Amino acid sequence: MKLEWSNYSFDFSWKTAIMGILNITPDSFSDGSLFLDRERAVEHALQMVEDGADIIDIGGESTRPGSEAVALDEELRRVIPVIEAIAKKINIPVSIDTYKAAVAHRAIDAGASMVNDISGLMFDPDMAKAVAAAGVPVVLMHIRGTPRDMQKDPVYSDLMPEVMDYLRHSIRIACDAGIDRSKIVIDPGIGFGKTAEHNLQILKYLPELEVLGRPILVGVSRKAFLGRILGDAGPSERLEGTAAAVAIAVMNGANIIRVHDVKEMAKVVRVADAIKRGKL
Repeated sequence: MKLEWSNYSFDFSWKTAIMGILNITPDSFSDGSLFLDRERAVEHALQMVEDGADIIDIGGESTRPGSEAVALDEELRRVIPVIEAIAKKINIPVSIDTYKAAVAHRAIDAGASMVNDISGLMFDPDMAKAVAAAGVPVVLMHIRGTPRDMQKDPVYSDLMPEVMDYLRHSIRIACDAGIDRSKIVIDPGIGFGKTAEHNLQILKYLPELEVLGRPILVGVSRKAFLGRILGDAGPSERLEGTAAAVAIAVMNGANIIRVHDVKEMAKVVRVADAIKRGKL
């Protein structure tokens, strides 16, 4: 399976792609406030590229459980100068992590070439049209509720079919708006309206998503369910847990892995890919 657009191409038959996380926020659960300074953010992006990132995903609004929405002007103030600076310095895609069409539009003008929408085009009715007009790839993620309330007792009658139905609906919205199906990536939304048990089930049954026929992105990096497994370990203590979950995700069909610790996870992915293919 491939993902292609104007200047970039990923062939997932031989390599899982690494998406490096760059949060320009004061309150993200793991790295909040670390990269609010533009120069520091650019330096970190360049380091992730050197460490093996294939995509840099930039977000200006925390979507951790319980987080409040950020005003449009503030989100733009955070991300646009960073995207402009980074896009001039790297030769891999820059992704904008937003569910707001206006942010996506401005980010693409600034140099982003991919959109990562946690709502699967559900929160902003103009997002699908904005992505279609730009002709860039889009990540469609499953979420139950909103970041503010998504972890308040999430309940499913049948987890995987419900996640897949949501993603099918997102794909229909995208295609109806004129987004090329070949530019769609799906994400089951680990930690977004799911209990720890739900997250484990998604990773276990990830191959079921392959019926949707699109590349699968998985984001497990430093997430709370790993901390629970590891005895209430904090975000900075979840590296080994992240490595295990990343390896399982790759073996079960993930095509893109979204991570904070690019250098370490690039090594994990390299080994998992080799085992999955059965050759070096």
